[in-house]
Amino acid sequence: MDEVLTRSRLNRAALARQMLLARQEMTATAAVERLLVMQAQEAKPPYVGLWSRVAGFSADLLRQALHGREVVRATHVRGTLHLLSAADYLAFRAPVQPVLTASAASIAKRLGGPLPEQGELLAAARAILEKGPADFGTIREGLRERFPEVNERALGYAVRMQLPLVMVPTGDPWAFPANADFTLAELWLGEPIAPDESPAPMVLRYLASYGPAGVADMQTWSGLKSLRPVFEELRPRLRVFRDENGRELFDLPDAPRPEAEVEAPARFLPEFDSLVLAYADRGRIVSEEHRPRLVTKNLRVPASFLWDGFVRGTWKAAIRKTSATLVLTPFEPLPGAALAELEEEGRGLLGFLAPGVAKTDVRVDPAG
Repeated sequence: MDEVLTRSRLNRAALARQMLLARQEMTATAAVERLLVMQAQEAKPPYVGLWSRVAGFSADLLRQALHGREVVRATHVRGTLHLLSAADYLAFRAPVQPVLTASAASIAKRLGGPLPEQGELLAAARAILEKGPADFGTIREGLRERFPEVNERALGYAVRMQLPLVMVPTGDPWAFPANADFTLAELWLGEPIAPDESPAPMVLRYLASYGPAGVADMQTWSGLKSLRPVFEELRPRLRVFRDENGRELFDLPDAPRPEAEVEAPARFLPEFDSLVLAYADRGRIVSEEHRPRLVTKNLRVPASFLWDGFVRGTWKAAIRKTSATLVLTPFEPLPGAALAELEEEGRGLLGFLAPGVAKTDVRVDPAG
């Protein structure tokens, strides 16, 4: 009979994989690779995510990894921008292509009309980008000249989804401006995308970073469908568990699964943190009653904080020239010990976000 893992055991397993039980000594590249992907539809959040996970982390460490082409910012799982190590991007770009292709077709249909033949469209985009990096306004303008009868936004989106591209880092504080340039991944990295489309290796890496997890969890995280046969193929190499609701979970045999009693420190997660988005069943990280608070009506995922391992509220930072304030909004009243721990960790976060600012404050709004 399969061993049952309680909600608290699953929580501690997730935190252990995510370096949230204790900060780890490692490079920015190694940390990004440990997490497999970090959602990065905005440039700043991954820096906060790494600060909460890596001992002695500074923003320069990630900037250097990006400029050194060890880490890339590119469209990946769920058709969203993520950070990945260059090695993982090359290895795992092909397996997510079905998700990206489906997204391109859906957008084209919504915007009215079929796309040009894929080979012709991508060849036109390549010709533009082989002249040098370009932002998507420039790319769309070039595509509109070639395909004037097709909606230019559909053209741009189709290229973004189907042509392996990476964003070009700059000297901006978080390495990318709002309207960053893109370039061909093979030119930036000097290697072609690995042709293997099998998702099995990525499933194993997902379990290392987020397990134990079920088929639906991996599908939610990746956007891929019909992964049951892949898990069945891998079953002999995996351990099988059940959660308290009887749901089947898979894991790597030697992956960490701490006891529920292991202490979990206060931690701050950025907007769109991959941990919050990694599961179909988010019960291991947030209670069901509070889950709606983690996705807003416009599909933003707010920055949140953990206490005793679970998401207990959200946070915002107000940073000015001479002062910085961290405002915590708990989902429910917190004990004094939690507030003291969160304040100490929060002051450290303000030191990271606003170095050199003379006055810092951590404020707790009424729970609600």
